[in-house]
Amino acid sequence: MLDNYYAVIMAGGGGTRLWPVSRQSRPKQLLHFASSESLFQSAVRRMEGLFPNERILVVTTQEQAIQLQEQCPQIPPENFLLEPLPRGTAAVVGLAAAALEKHDPNASMAVLTSDHFIGDEEKFRNLLLTAYEVAQQNYLVTLGVTPTYAATGYGYIQNGEKLGSFNGLEVYQALRFKEKPDEIQARQMIQDGNHSWNSGMFVWRVKDILKEFQRQMPSFYGHIQKIAEAWDSPERLPVLQSTWPLLQVNTIDYGVMEGAKKVAVIAAEGLGWNDVGSWESIFEILPKDTHGNVISAEQNLLLETQDTLVYTTQNNRMIVTIGVKDLLIVDTGDVLLVCNREQSQKVRQVVNQLKQLGSSYL
Repeated sequence: MLDNYYAVIMAGGGGTRLWPVSRQSRPKQLLHFASSESLFQSAVRRMEGLFPNERILVVTTQEQAIQLQEQCPQIPPENFLLEPLPRGTAAVVGLAAAALEKHDPNASMAVLTSDHFIGDEEKFRNLLLTAYEVAQQNYLVTLGVTPTYAATGYGYIQNGEKLGSFNGLEVYQALRFKEKPDEIQARQMIQDGNHSWNSGMFVWRVKDILKEFQRQMPSFYGHIQKIAEAWDSPERLPVLQSTWPLLQVNTIDYGVMEGAKKVAVIAAEGLGWNDVGSWESIFEILPKDTHGNVISAEQNLLLETQDTLVYTTQNNRMIVTIGVKDLLIVDTGDVLLVCNREQSQKVRQVVNQLKQLGSSYL
């Protein structure tokens, strides 16, 4: 079934907003938060029954590939596509599309994430099947998520004309992409009921996405084609190494989706989706005690403490809080982070400052 349908899992990110647990040597997709599985292992397991292991591709970096292969040895080693250096999600998609075009000119690809939490996995697989059907009508399909609150950390997609219903899901033409609005804009978009959260996951036929690269990013497309031509030859690695740095740094959203001619959005309700993008998002996926606290610490004593996260990787350390509220307390042994929950998005600023200082705590 669907022999020309492939999953492409993007797994090269750093997850800087989950520092200090997420580090350069062990980014968030390799970590365990909501279960005994890592986020990457969960992403691969969600494919069971839809994509066999030989039709799962993973795009990552050389540094992360070894750990990812150790976590999911069932994926063939040759299915790990290695980026010489980060160039954005447009390059990730371009590399996977180039590889798939050489292997299967009639391929369709689901571009998926390695670091998201999805509660209803059966509904997610149905969403991927539906998106495949829509993509066969030459649409670039973006997977939306029905918003549950006025989030300012997500991108939004405005629904246009209804294209029809597939497998019980309504499909719309995508009118506009809006990145990370302010709170007033987010509330307005929630109230009009005409917007979805942009999940960053997409489905399309390989030939259709390559046509859009050629139309909107012609120089980029030329470099990708050069890589594709050498893919099955002894020149593959040298061509990749020499051509990759020439690729324009861009996201697939800005580089292609915002200007694409035929874009469809499928919004899924009740998916239980979370991009696990910050410590605040951990509150949404981990259970809370009767005082609203999220506790991931074997030894703890919380007195008169409310709506606080206590997270440690150190089993031999007792964490005690008294009379605090709305805090993030994250202990990794070499770093202790204490932060007001409202300021959790600023963890990325800390990481940037540590980079400028040449710190070893990254």
